[in-house]
Amino acid sequence: MTQDTSGDWGSYVVNEVIPEVTDRFEADSHRVAIGGISMGGFGAYDLALQNPGRFCAVGGHSPALWLQGADTAPGAFDDAEDFERNDVIGTVRATPGALGSIPIWNDAGSEDPFLISDVALDEALEAGGADLTAQTWPGGHERAYWDRHWSAYLHFYADALKRCKRSDYRSGWTSSSSSAARAPR
Repeated sequence: MTQDTSGDWGSYVVNEVIPEVTDRFEADSHRVAIGGISMGGFGAYDLALQNPGRFCAVGGHSPALWLQGADTAPGAFDDAEDFERNDVIGTVRATPGALGSIPIWNDAGSEDPFLISDVALDEALEAGGADLTAQTWPGGHERAYWDRHWSAYLHFYADALKRCKRSDYRSGWTSSSSSAARAPR
């Protein structure tokens, strides 16, 4: 992961957040899916690309993706080099199988300003034979749109995690505590 001016968010999620969540909820650390809305969707794809073999599924819900660095929102990336290192669409175009064989979800509203980029990602993923579920539903880049689709999102992740086999993935997350030493919550 790259270091940006706001901190190394990717390492924080991978090395601290995920292990804490799997510990706290006694979840199977070998069966983890990641997804997000808007810039969180970008982040989910970026983390899945940066950590091949670690996730059972990845989803972007109206992901904030750009076709080129010059089009990005101010502050989204540190500079052109940061965009290039984390260019989700460019990475998948260059290496169509970059996300492996995991189930991938990508959706956007028909009025979403990121729709053209989200469709470009769909096309790149399809070119690589990805296990892709792509949806374009009526709506914009807004909470009302996402609220209408929570059920579909949750079904996607539940099905992907149910089908995920521990042996399919390299390893679980490093835990900061063992289950034997876990304090009651």
